[in-house]
Amino acid sequence: MVKPVWSFSLSAKLDLFAAFADIARALGNAHRLDLLEHLAQGERSVEALAGKAGLTVANASQHLQALRRVGLVVGERRGKQVVYRITEDDVLDLVAALRRVGERHTDAVKVVVGDYFQARDSLDAVGFAALEQMVTDGLATILDVRPADEFADGHIPGALSIPLTELKVRLDEVPTGLEVVAYCRGPWCVLAFEAVALLREQGRLAKRLEGGLPEWRRAGLPVATA
Repeated sequence: MVKPVWSFSLSAKLDLFAAFADIARALGNAHRLDLLEHLAQGERSVEALAGKAGLTVANASQHLQALRRVGLVVGERRGKQVVYRITEDDVLDLVAALRRVGERHTDAVKVVVGDYFQARDSLDAVGFAALEQMVTDGLATILDVRPADEFADGHIPGALSIPLTELKVRLDEVPTGLEVVAYCRGPWCVLAFEAVALLREQGRLAKRLEGGLPEWRRAGLPVATA
């Protein structure tokens, strides 16, 4: 008996949805989302990613392979190391969409945002266009508080690089008399929140940028490299 056309159509649609579900399962782990945030700053070896994410090399490799199987990252062997990168920037759009949905509709996300992030900084972040105007007018210092290797891979032009771990002892390098706009890896990167809190404790006028380097790059804005 010949199957009706609609039966084949339904089968194809379900096969497609099954492939989409595989992507969702690959993203369904907090460590993998963390690894994607690190890779959004630039390509990294498995060993480097493991160190940044606080994972063993074996565990990091397993998570990266899960992301690789569904096409979200690409791995390339270079000598004894395997170096990973985001496949394309639209992978970051997928993660951003996940973040926006969570912020709007998921109670657990709202609780974490309120209890941790807004408790440290309830003020509105500075938008990209506003930051560009502030810099043009000579009113702001851009502060990149990511680790130095991430700054070297790409940063907002004119940004001052002081990793959060060094900020307190290098505070005298931050110009006075200007508002400091700090940024790091993304909208909810804890480094910028902690940096702003520290700067305000020291009597500095400081705000966060509304996104990190990946969002800046995705907006088509210029990126400098060291």
